[in-house]
Amino acid sequence: MRRGAERVAAATPADRDRAVDALRAAAVLGVVLGHWLVTALVADSGTLRTASPLQRMPWLTPVSWMFQTLAVFFLVGGHVATRGLASARARGIPYHHWLTARLTRLFAPVAAVLTLWTIAALALLLSGAEFGTVRTLVKLALSPLWFLVVFAALTAATPLLTRLHPLWPLAVVLHVDLLRFGLGGPSWLGWVNVAAGWLVPYTLGAAWTRGELERRHAGWVLLAGGAAATAGLVAWAGYPASMVGVPGEGMSNLDPPTLAVVTFGLAQCGLALLLRERLRRAMRRPVAWAAVALVNLAAMTVFLWHQTALMATTATGLLAGHLPGLHTVPDSLGWVGARLLWLPVFALALAVCWAAFRSFEQGAGGRGRRSRVVRAHRPSDRGTAVEARHV
Repeated sequence: MRRGAERVAAATPADRDRAVDALRAAAVLGVVLGHWLVTALVADSGTLRTASPLQRMPWLTPVSWMFQTLAVFFLVGGHVATRGLASARARGIPYHHWLTARLTRLFAPVAAVLTLWTIAALALLLSGAEFGTVRTLVKLALSPLWFLVVFAALTAATPLLTRLHPLWPLAVVLHVDLLRFGLGGPSWLGWVNVAAGWLVPYTLGAAWTRGELERRHAGWVLLAGGAAATAGLVAWAGYPASMVGVPGEGMSNLDPPTLAVVTFGLAQCGLALLLRERLRRAMRRPVAWAAVALVNLAAMTVFLWHQTALMATTATGLLAGHLPGLHTVPDSLGWVGARLLWLPVFALALAVCWAAFRSFEQGAGGRGRRSRVVRAHRPSDRGTAVEARHV
């Protein structure tokens, strides 16, 4: 294993910013672990319904702070997209070719998920399964797709966003929440924040590309300011402390995004920026870098199939009865301990999904093309020289 890791490290270009890959891998794994820890499928009278340990054990709320890492993913996505677009322009690649390549890599793995769950849903309904159970399973399985739609829209708008200051979308979120919660405006206004809320970290990524966030001062301002604003919104403005939705609560910070989850994302982005140098040093270790590279190569597959892995394990476990931490109500420390023991089983099921469907992701870039490579033109004394940059 170590020899293999050393070969991966040796094959990696010296100028690759490995901190970017490490942050992307951490963001993906954070979402996966967060879902596995706070999503329960309770078996009740022949049906399956969703439940959350946060509903009955609010003291677990800090878990949502640790594993709700979408802001970091949008930060990295904005950085990579704006950097890649600049490289494509320098090489004379038309915008539509650049966009097609990026969206193909993003959506090609989706076809496998949609196909499998269409067949599975029809089979379950024809076999007599209750419609409510099938709806719950399909909703969970396809829930990651909302993120891809938003991410794709922001990617398509990258030429318009390269110079947009993050304060502008932040101001939109602030005014939308003021209208919704302060002035009794219509609830549908909140869906404006689906775009505006995630624009904030995405445009921070563009600012990173422009070199505006290189000083550690910027990271500290984002971390301290975001944390203080979030604490104030929770303590005095009535926002939920949980950064994910909790069944039974009248208000969710995530569906649609609120000002609190956006300011919390600012704090996360600040922490990510502060950790860049440490991550670069850590990624010099061959084993650590090989693990991060593996996650990045399978990022879309892991993201799209992790809920399916959870449900496959839950359904299979029903053959043995109602198992603690898998089918029981999440209302005690015992459930938490049992759920932690199930995490390796979920990971094994996800590994099976990865082995079965990884070709959809690896084939999305086209034959002979290397994954997530951006070539940047850099001027030289004799004209233009090409240097490969991997992001």
